[in-house]
Amino acid sequence: MTSVKEQEAIRKLMVFLKEWDNAHKVARSHILDNFIKSNNSKTEPELELEFSQGASLFLARLTAWLRMTYLCTYSTCLSKLLKAIGIFLSAPSGRRYIIEFLEIGGISMLLEILGLSHLKEEDKRESVKLLQLVANTGRKYKELICESYGVQSLAEVLATCSSVEAQDDAQFLLESLGHGNPKYQDQVYRGLVAVLQCGNPYAQQLALQTLRGMQDTVGEAPPVLVEPLLSALGSARPEVRHEATQLLRALVSRRAPPPLLPGLVAALSPPARTAPARREETAARADLHRREPTPAYIQQAAAAKAIGILAKESAEVAEELIQLKVVHSLMVAVGNLDHTPSQKHASLSLEYFVRTYPFVEEHVRKAVGHRLFQLFMDCPETWYTNIDPAQAEELASNIEDSPKDFARIQSTEDFSGLLNT
Repeated sequence: MTSVKEQEAIRKLMVFLKEWDNAHKVARSHILDNFIKSNNSKTEPELELEFSQGASLFLARLTAWLRMTYLCTYSTCLSKLLKAIGIFLSAPSGRRYIIEFLEIGGISMLLEILGLSHLKEEDKRESVKLLQLVANTGRKYKELICESYGVQSLAEVLATCSSVEAQDDAQFLLESLGHGNPKYQDQVYRGLVAVLQCGNPYAQQLALQTLRGMQDTVGEAPPVLVEPLLSALGSARPEVRHEATQLLRALVSRRAPPPLLPGLVAALSPPARTAPARREETAARADLHRREPTPAYIQQAAAAKAIGILAKESAEVAEELIQLKVVHSLMVAVGNLDHTPSQKHASLSLEYFVRTYPFVEEHVRKAVGHRLFQLFMDCPETWYTNIDPAQAEELASNIEDSPKDFARIQSTEDFSGLLNT
């Protein structure tokens, strides 16, 4: 038999629930404001005490109203509603609330909210936060999100939202789904690779960071990553190029996809220009310097810089790069008078190969001549400023006479022989 105190608490709960049931949008908005202000960070026992062991009754009403209104274009307090539901889902010891929310299709509603164009990004951000609370509950719940096409929805938020906060939240959840979730790890990885192909630089930056963090668990990256990653080196944003270089380092330090290093070397040699086009560009060089550099030239400079970093970190990688004719390709980049960063980074990377491998030194000396080579050895940071258009053309054509195929090289003598054929 209930006590008088318990009966009074139950009566107050019923009055509150009746008030909610009879309230219109404005009144419900005020109820939500008061609930959020009074109950934020409460535990499950505290919420049950507040609602006389009937907190689930209010949660059921909140989720029912969410189901009725989230598709409507006139919904005015969706963000508040999601925050109120979040108080239940985030309550310590409140796993029962998450289960109750999922039983009425909570995940599907939250994911559908992410794809609705008429909703504010604030609403989508609150939806992502609730999905994160679900994912934090354990592997089973991460799998439920992925089974409901959650990775695709989150990747779209990351790629299309203009709100940095919403992008950060989406990236954080994708990162969470990519760890401790082996069944769907590959799906998350490929979703992030797809984001690299969007036109949003901040989304690309976050995707590259997340992919790098997943390498320890993924192992060998799929070849599908190579083209988008190399394209990211051509971004006009330095932070994107930096993250792309860091991912390159992470991949090469493990087991890089076979096309990665060949693709990186190929980026040093943009498509060849015809002779008339070269003459026209030389005549208009002053005008070209005032223009924005092309993505191909930005990629060329970033590839040259990355090659120097990778070669210095691993002798094995350096030797593989030499097999891929990197010395010839770096000289092509040095000859690009239309993009100074390409010349500078290619020169610095070339310096490492020249000083490390005597046969490379001999090859480069023959290619550029004694005077230019001496300037190169004295100050590789600026020697390219002494290269005239004729010398640049000679460097750019140097690769055309180089061997097309390289066998497995076993010794320094083999390297030297191949470079001088």
